[in-house]
Order: sequence, then C-alpha cells, then structure tokens
Amino acid sequence: MKKILLLATGGTIACKSTENGLSPLMSSEELMSYVPEALQFCSVDSVQLMNIDSTNMHPDCWLVIAAEIERLYDQYDGFVIAHGTDTMAYTASALSYLIQNSPKPIVITGSQKPIQTEMTDAKMNLLDSLRYACYPDAGGVVVVFGGKILIGTRARKMNTKSYDAFSSINYPEIGVIYDRGIVQYIRPTAADAKPVFYHRMDPHIFVLKLIPGVSAEILRMASESYDAFVLESYGVGGIPEGEQYDFHDVIEYLISHGKTIVLTTQAIYEGSDISVYHSGHVAKKEFGVMESFDMTLESTVTKLMWILGQTKDPAEIRKLFNTTVSFDMLSQHA
Repeated sequence: MKKILLLATGGTIACKSTENGLSPLMSSEELMSYVPEALQFCSVDSVQLMNIDSTNMHPDCWLVIAAEIERLYDQYDGFVIAHGTDTMAYTASALSYLIQNSPKPIVITGSQKPIQTEMTDAKMNLLDSLRYACYPDAGGVVVVFGGKILIGTRARKMNTKSYDAFSSINYPEIGVIYDRGIVQYIRPTAADAKPVFYHRMDPHIFVLKLIPGVSAEILRMASESYDAFVLESYGVGGIPEGEQYDFHDVIEYLISHGKTIVLTTQAIYEGSDISVYHSGHVAKKEFGVMESFDMTLESTVTKLMWILGQTKDPAEIRKLFNTTVSFDMLSQHA
C-alpha cells in the first residue's frame, strides 16, 4: 500500500460558510474524513501548511510547499496538494520549476464547491488525486481535476463555476481517471529520474496586458520595482509602434537598465510568433525581446521568477527561458 502525504493549503475545497461568505476553515484531517474510501488503497498522512483563499497565494507560499516536499520526499511515495482553484495553475507551474524531474507524483487538486456541501466535486477530485498519487507510472507535477490529468505547466482554469474547470493548453491531457480507473497516455517523468529542488524565486515580475491606447510609460514607472516585464500582446505578438506609441523608446530604456522583457500573446491557443509581422520582428531583432511561444501565461511568469531567482546574467536568462522544462514549451527558438 502506497504512503501518501496530503498537504492542505486552503481554498474552496476546505471552505465553510460564514456570515461574510465562504472561508477556508477546514483542516487537512477534516478533508480526509470525507473520503474514507481512500484508506482502502493507500495510507495518508496530512499536514496543514496554510489555510488561505488561493487569491492570497504568494511566491513565498510556493517555496514553503516545495521545501516541505523536499524535507519529506524520501518518506512518501507521492504527494497531494489541496489548493484553491483561482491560482492553482500558477502554483502548478511554479512547483514544476522548483521541483524538477521528480519520479514521484506531486498532484495538485481542489474543487469548485466545498467538500462539506451535498453537491460537490471535491470528493471525486481528492479521491482521483490520491489514486493517481498511487499509480505506478505517475510522476512529476500534475493537476488532477474533473477526471483529467494535466501537466502542471500546461494547466489553466477556463471556467469559473463549472466542474470541468481546467484545460491543458497547447499540449494534450496526459491521462484520464474514470470510475476508479486510470488511463495514462504520456508518462511525465522517467522512473529512474533524480529530483532537483530549487530554493529561490524572484517575484518581481510585471505583466502588462496591451489594449489599444495603452501608454508605455507604465513600464518606465514600474521599472524601479520590477526585474522582468511580460507584455501580453495581440495575436502572434507585436509591439505597438508609430507616433502615438513610445514602446520602442521605453523598451530600449528597460533593456539598458538590465531588465528582462518577454512578449506573449493574449490568445489562449497556438502561441506567439513575433517574427511574422513588422511590429514584432523589430522588437525581436533590434531589442532582443524574448517570446513565450506556446507557453501559458502562468508558466511564463513563474518560469521567469524561477530563472531570476538563480541568475541575473542576460545570456543565462535567455538560455534557461528557451530550455524546455516539464513540457512547458514545444516551440523552442533562440
């Protein structure tokens, strides 16, 4: 029988009703009391790392979660993290960079309804996650939700209320769980892989969603507080130009001050390709702006946090960003 550690962080799955709305008040032990069936196929220890609405999730919390898994890694066969759905994709991506090449599964799950309510997806998601944590070919950081097994760097919340809340972006689901059975199409990590743990992240990442008329001066004003900038552009990606925009001048200023700039797209699927149009080609050729290709925004942001936590050297930043980690990027270009 596999030995699993449940790490509870709060979120809707652990919420109880209060006069001010739902609030995460349930302990990890209480969560397990709602899924006694799990004890038929695994033994579970639990730890309450935090009990927060996932809106309040912070990079410091990711470091706490990763450190606890590292501390207890040799004592368990797998790990399940109970988490709120709103920032689950960020946490899944962050842990994919903080804990790389794990042959043991690190499963993140949650629910759209509290586990104590009569009509809830919480029990199924928690049971499915514990089952997958016991699966012989499981590994790496994944999200298990709504019967899907998703690579951590590819998961994104697509629905605010539906039980089918998460999808895999620009990469197939690696498996499904149905009626207590697991079918896995892609093995996340090799059984003989050696886990690598990281202990630093730089949270000073600024994301600007471009809209027609937006001023580049926002970036200049933010430059004193942030180390990297992600510009969420349109379509395949481009930088606004012309007399009504001063993005080129501001980008040149940021780069001269050692800032990292990544261009991504507001489109969910198929990714960026900023060399297609003049507005993107110039930014890439003249300023060396990097692009996220088919990465999710969540992975783009957390990958930068991880990279800048390890190095500030521009060449090394570019090299690491363009290196695939945990299936985060298929389109690799220098």
